[in-house]
Amino acid sequence: MWRILALLLLAGIGLHGCSSPKGKSGDEYQATRYSQSQDAAPPKHIGPDDVQDAVPRADPILAAGNRSPYTVNGVSYEILEDYRNYRERGTASWYGSKFHGHETSNGEVFDLYAASAAHKTLPIPCYARVTNLANGRSVVVRVNDRGPFHGDRLIDLSYGAAVKLGYMEHGTAEVEVAVLNIAGVDDRRGAPGTHYRFLQLGAFGAESSALQLQAELQAFLQVPVSVSEVDTSDRLLYRVRVGPVANAEQLAMVQQQLRDGGYPPGQPLP
Repeated sequence: MWRILALLLLAGIGLHGCSSPKGKSGDEYQATRYSQSQDAAPPKHIGPDDVQDAVPRADPILAAGNRSPYTVNGVSYEILEDYRNYRERGTASWYGSKFHGHETSNGEVFDLYAASAAHKTLPIPCYARVTNLANGRSVVVRVNDRGPFHGDRLIDLSYGAAVKLGYMEHGTAEVEVAVLNIAGVDDRRGAPGTHYRFLQLGAFGAESSALQLQAELQAFLQVPVSVSEVDTSDRLLYRVRVGPVANAEQLAMVQQQLRDGGYPPGQPLP
């Protein structure tokens, strides 16, 4: 079960947060970066039940994707320092196949079927519940990209998230965006090279699932494996962490042991 719940939460709007390589103007870079000139829905269509909510976890907020202030199309934006309890209503759009497989503003890879989003001023990554005000449907998304930078739109959701909210065919919808406050997030903007001391292997709604994974990992790892509670405002999750480790070399060794045991290498945390 834990393998299904383990996070592969990816998202993106490549052009929103990227700068151009040397020797190319922004227009030239964007013209060659994507194989599609226009965005579109994918050939494989899905229904609302096919889209899973993003599972919140206490990811560190590092420098990648969080430069502040930054300027796009002559407009400057500042990343919110106090984003706890953020709640705002506005227009949501969506993006899909043009950006599928490309990097987001913090270096992740956009999966149009995953529940993810782009926002202009929220720190990334973070998590938010987005509710369609017309029909009451909601989805939890992982915000890990910058945008949208056109019109007065508040947030850009992945194709999958838009399907879950029921507005994919309409293009836009009026929504409410509410940030989920997660215990344990290190919201200091770290520089590249931050020393990671823990690996997070998953977050579960059932404590029994977290304890089962803890027992499996502790059977062959020589570092501690712990279970801690994470309050996501609407429910309690149980996260499984490995560590602390002494240095980068031990961290890499533990990740290799996890791979050898058939487990993912985990999400590094400070």
